[in-house]
Amino acid sequence: MTAEMAADLMQEFDEQGFVILRGVIDPRVVAEVRAELASLVDEIAQGLWAMDHIQELHEKEPFEKRLIKLFGFAPSLSPSALRHNLHRKGMFGLFFCPQVLDIVEQLLGPEIRLYPNYTVRPKLPDDAKTLVLWHQDARHTEDYPKHGTETIGVDELRMVNVWTPLVPARPENGCMQFIPRTHKLGIVPHEKRQYYLEIAKGELEPRMNEVVDVITDPGDVVLFSNLLFHCGQPNRTNTIRWSCDWRYQDASQPTLRLEDGHLARSAAKPDRVVRNAEQWARLKFS
Repeated sequence: MTAEMAADLMQEFDEQGFVILRGVIDPRVVAEVRAELASLVDEIAQGLWAMDHIQELHEKEPFEKRLIKLFGFAPSLSPSALRHNLHRKGMFGLFFCPQVLDIVEQLLGPEIRLYPNYTVRPKLPDDAKTLVLWHQDARHTEDYPKHGTETIGVDELRMVNVWTPLVPARPENGCMQFIPRTHKLGIVPHEKRQYYLEIAKGELEPRMNEVVDVITDPGDVVLFSNLLFHCGQPNRTNTIRWSCDWRYQDASQPTLRLEDGHLARSAAKPDRVVRNAEQWARLKFS
């Protein structure tokens, strides 16, 4: 990436609150992630089998459908987010992708932490708990338990949110939506709902004519501000919309959570940077 291209991306991120990087993740990395998650789904299947919840493992079902079949006996029990079990070798190339980190370094500087909020989301068809309402991630951070010694506010966190699909993300299967430039509003009021917080109507409704669909393919990466208004639409297809989301933070700041995350780049503490897949697999969500 040339200096001019990097400058253009930084300007777009600053002005719009997000930028889409097309094809930045190597197809081999996407394949490794899918294979790792397919293995995780198999572990879930084996657990259901051991508890006599299912009579068939559905091993021949494709990645985009197997969870649907496995939880046919109780769709409400299907997982909506996978988080603490992502320390697996095949996930390393995604969370520590050098091409993405090169761009993030332009935004955050040389000290970069993988923030302790990295998640894989299997959005099953017509699953109410995977319908992510309009919100700002920074507002959710306010509610997390903290050490109690923090000296900065949530709105001061220097962060970049990252999102990528593992299958094509379209409006019909629940792609994200953004409202550009709303990251400049600061943290706005939210109201509590059954599964998520939702931005108050007075803040949201006047801006609904500015909504954009975030249409992406595997290999694409979306970078966006933790203050940007965004949501996840319902999945109206008969397959699963798999996606991964994670965050990078200026590692010189506290996380405002009990967990500290993991260093992705650091000149100050190079010995603590996660260097390879084997090291990542030995770590834990912390």
